[in-house]
Amino acid sequence: MNILIKSARIVEPGSSYNGKVMDILIENGIITSIASKISPKKSIKTIEADNLHVSTGWLDMQVSFCDPGYEHKEDLSSGVKAAVAGGFTGVAVVSSTNPPIHSKAEVEYIKNKTAGSIVDVYPVGALSYKQEGKDISEMYDMHLAGAVAFSDDKKAIHDAGLLMRALLYAQNFGGVIMTHCDEKAISLEGKMNEGVTSTMLGLKGIPALAEEMMVNRNIFLAEYTKAPVHISNISTQKSVALIKQAKANGLKITASVNAYSIALDETALTGFDSNYKLNPPLRTKADIEALRNGIADGTIDAITSDHRPQDIESKDVEFDYASNGMIGLESAFGLINSNREKIKLETIIKALTVNPRNILKLAQPKVAEGQEANLTLFNPDSEWMFEKKAIQSKSANTPFIGTTFKGKVLGIVNKKQFKGIV
Repeated sequence: MNILIKSARIVEPGSSYNGKVMDILIENGIITSIASKISPKKSIKTIEADNLHVSTGWLDMQVSFCDPGYEHKEDLSSGVKAAVAGGFTGVAVVSSTNPPIHSKAEVEYIKNKTAGSIVDVYPVGALSYKQEGKDISEMYDMHLAGAVAFSDDKKAIHDAGLLMRALLYAQNFGGVIMTHCDEKAISLEGKMNEGVTSTMLGLKGIPALAEEMMVNRNIFLAEYTKAPVHISNISTQKSVALIKQAKANGLKITASVNAYSIALDETALTGFDSNYKLNPPLRTKADIEALRNGIADGTIDAITSDHRPQDIESKDVEFDYASNGMIGLESAFGLINSNREKIKLETIIKALTVNPRNILKLAQPKVAEGQEANLTLFNPDSEWMFEKKAIQSKSANTPFIGTTFKGKVLGIVNKKQFKGIV
């Protein structure tokens, strides 16, 4: 693959090229030259676009590709297509499959099936056997097979002793533990955020306390074990405050937020559209403000799409019975960029590139000569409409069809391949 990217503004915090408009020459998948002007050769494909920006390839830490077991919702092939359309060169797939990713067999299945893909697909192994929350899974075997982290996905670990032992055990081989925080004894069968809107709609609420109590517990466990803990899916103002204090105390805590949590508040549910039924639920405007501030000041390290495909039978039902989740890969950047307000573009890109790879202990690509090209091309100011006909996922469970976003993905470069619209 030989391509020349013309007049691209490089967005790479910490790089000497950051903010500069440069030509980038890629030959056989390697960045061979970066200069203010490179004369193209006839044999090289040239990529040009208005307001072209380039960063290292984006990585989504939390996507569901439903494969194996739920391929009618999504499979690895369609999931990769959605990732490409969203500008992601890497994704970490959650363990909620059937069977769950709880042994090296499932890890190897995912790695083998996606080996030739332009997108790097990283399996996240289950923390507990069969995600049952009773016994530690075969973490070390999965680590050797290629699992990049361990989590029971949206099933919170209620047994504090189990999580403590997992944290201690994982330190022996550098395993990464990711936790979802939801105290079921408090959230019970809630359908949305507990508050004025839930009361008005007559829907059982999920108190913010259910998340915050477990965030606090997991911080205590991190302190006791001296182990790193990643807290996924945070959604409340107090969760941000707890994590900020934990970091100030020197604990090895990292956190991520879902893109929709910084864009939508609980009032979106007034029409009972099941596409807004999510876990964690949409919270208040005050929570959104706190989450955005948490991204801006570095309290929140990463932003995820939380891509959750659901078939029509799972969503086109009464709100109480609808499954949680929306597809998110293809709309993620547009949603984030359209709602970042005072958050710098560099901060958003860092939350999509450097920080996720640091958390998962993955090699960091660079926009530098001699480096293998792993890049995302985009225009942060371009407006575009999210149309159903353009969706690459097998599912279409999203409330954003027909929405105009600001910030368009133009293509990705990875593993000696280029896919894009320019």
